[in-house]
Amino acid sequence: MKQPLQITSRSVELTPAIEAAIRERAERLERFFQPIIACRVVVETPHRHQYKGHQHNVRLDITVPGEEIVVRREPREDLYVAIRDAFDAARRRLKARGRKRRNHHIHGEAPMAVPAWVSDLEPEAGFGFITTSEGRELYFESGAVRGDRFAHLSLGSPVRVTEGEGAGGPAARRVEPLAG
Repeated sequence: MKQPLQITSRSVELTPAIEAAIRERAERLERFFQPIIACRVVVETPHRHQYKGHQHNVRLDITVPGEEIVVRREPREDLYVAIRDAFDAARRRLKARGRKRRNHHIHGEAPMAVPAWVSDLEPEAGFGFITTSEGRELYFESGAVRGDRFAHLSLGSPVRVTEGEGAGGPAARRVEPLAG
């Protein structure tokens, strides 16, 4: 994660074991679903129910490129079950998001374009670097710029970029200069 995991509790004391369970589940999500920018966990016990005892709510706010995923589950008496259910729901949502992105690539649809700006430019060599709104740096070559407009780019130029993988890591597959 780009930002550290945030755990907040309301009306419930988080023991080290509970915090460890939350951290372990968040690490597991991050291992299988990249890139997660931020994850905020809110654990609360709003009030004691007359017949059911303490009911625990767990809310997850997960930020991924271009989207924020919010997960809320039905209140549970067992806090560990509430944590498990919330993270399982988040895993399903992230898995569905991954399938959707893969289907775009398989069926030839354009993947999601991300707003960004030119952060480094080597016009003589025909390449540069772009910084995305999420703070990632992507390499790009002059051939990736739409409409042969590489010569019109300058430092700070706003662009929309479609990400991909290059030989050396994250790269821009397509760069579309924006007016501005």
